[in-house]
Amino acid sequence: MSEKIAIYPGTFDPITNGHADVIERAAKLFDKVVVLIALNSKKKNLFTVEERVEMARYSVKHISNAVVDFHQGLTVDYARQKEAIALIRGVRAISDFEYEFQIALMNRKLDEDVTTVFLMPHEKYTYLNSSIIRELAGLHQDVSEFVSPFVVAKLKEKFD
Repeated sequence: MSEKIAIYPGTFDPITNGHADVIERAAKLFDKVVVLIALNSKKKNLFTVEERVEMARYSVKHISNAVVDFHQGLTVDYARQKEAIALIRGVRAISDFEYEFQIALMNRKLDEDVTTVFLMPHEKYTYLNSSIIRELAGLHQDVSEFVSPFVVAKLKEKFD
C-alpha cells in the first residue's frame, strides 16, 4: 500500500503556532505531510522564500512525518508530482471557508484525485494569522505566545 501524502500549502510569512497546530493534526491523519512554501503574487512577503523554509523547518522539526518544501506554480501540479492524495487547508472562521471552498472546487476541477481536507486549529489560534504577527512584531510587541522562539528571533532581526 502506498504512502498517504498530504500537502499543506501556504506562504507562511511567518509560520505561526496555528499553522503548526494544523500540521500536527494533519500528521496524525496522513503518513507524510509536506509543508509547501508557495508564492502568492498578491502578497508582498516580509521574509524571503529561504527564510520561510528555514522557519517552517524549525517549527515542524518535532513532527517526524512532516517535511518542508518550496514550489512555484500550481499547488495541484505539485501534489500530482508528489502523488499526494490531499491538500490540507486550515480554516479558522466562516470567512476563511468561503475563500478556501472556491479554491478547493477549482483544485478539484484541475485534478479530481486530490481531495481538499479542511482542518480547524485549536480554538486558541482561531484569531491568529501571519499578517497580525507581522504587524505586532513591527510595533515591537511580544509575539512569543504565537510563534516559535526561532520565528521570534527572525522577526526581531527584521524589525530591530
